[in-house]
Amino acid sequence: MRDVLFEPYRLNDKITLKNRILMAPLTRCMAGPGLVPTDEMAAYYSRRADAGLIISEATIIRPDGQGYPNTPGLFSAEQILGWRKVTDAVHAKGGLIFAQLWHTGRVAHTFFFGGEHTVAPSAVALNGTVPRMRELQYETPKALTVSEIEQLVRDYAKAAENAIEAGFDGVEIHGANAYLIDEFLHHDSNRRDDDYGGSPENMSRFPLQVTDAVIAAIGRERTGIRLSPAAYVNMATDARDRQVFDYLLPALEQRQLAYVHLGIFDDSMQFDYLGGQASTYLREHYQQTLVGVGGYDADSASAAINAGKFDLIAIGRPFIANPDYVARVRQGDATKAYSDEMLATLY
Repeated sequence: MRDVLFEPYRLNDKITLKNRILMAPLTRCMAGPGLVPTDEMAAYYSRRADAGLIISEATIIRPDGQGYPNTPGLFSAEQILGWRKVTDAVHAKGGLIFAQLWHTGRVAHTFFFGGEHTVAPSAVALNGTVPRMRELQYETPKALTVSEIEQLVRDYAKAAENAIEAGFDGVEIHGANAYLIDEFLHHDSNRRDDDYGGSPENMSRFPLQVTDAVIAAIGRERTGIRLSPAAYVNMATDARDRQVFDYLLPALEQRQLAYVHLGIFDDSMQFDYLGGQASTYLREHYQQTLVGVGGYDADSASAAINAGKFDLIAIGRPFIANPDYVARVRQGDATKAYSDEMLATLY
């Protein structure tokens, strides 16, 4: 049953994966001064190079995208050089690695970048405090102007170019988990009445503009995107959101991306307005390469792939606990259980 996980998988003419197991993006908050990746990060990723593809921890495209401490960037020369150490280490072990491009939107905090405000589609604050820094209350963001949105599109494209310069094999646009791009796709966080809000077409405009700009910069074969059609974290559910994704997914399919990656913590969750699981909804509306995620183990993932539910599986916390996760699964060995204490060290 597990054999399907170890079959090579052809993403496109330029990229073939050696197996179907992806290392999911895992925010570790371990970057050094200037948000520069460290030698320890290079060693951490290289130990996991047996994955068919590593997706890096979320990496901010510009300073005001930061919402957590010590998250790496891809906007300075020093950061690019730091990531080059990581990609060289992964490639030396025969691995492939994509950079996940990130702007946290209203989940950002001015504490990190010293600006006057955070930015989002609409001036709607997120309730709560910043993880790992509970003394920081979320702020009310500034609603982006059209010219500021256009600048953000250029910034995503530049970050993609920087990723290729840093040696990455491609990028994953982070359009999930209630961060900036996802905030445009949900009615709770997008209350605009201009060309970027109100209708499925308008709400999809910014995500598609970013996607097109990244494709123009580095090619569709090197471009993936992560999406959360279910508003399951940091925003309220709205049944109208389905219409947005009903529009967005066929538009993305036309662009022939490397893949679409589900963003969810637990794929067993059911959503009435999606007709069940988020992965099932995505497969019904997107027939090209789909990456599943959210609580799967080797057996349940291989069963889902064999059933055609998705094509690749992204594994998260087990990769934190098991640098040799792929080898353990291949050999049928037990894996170590993840625990939160592991977050303090890059094993």
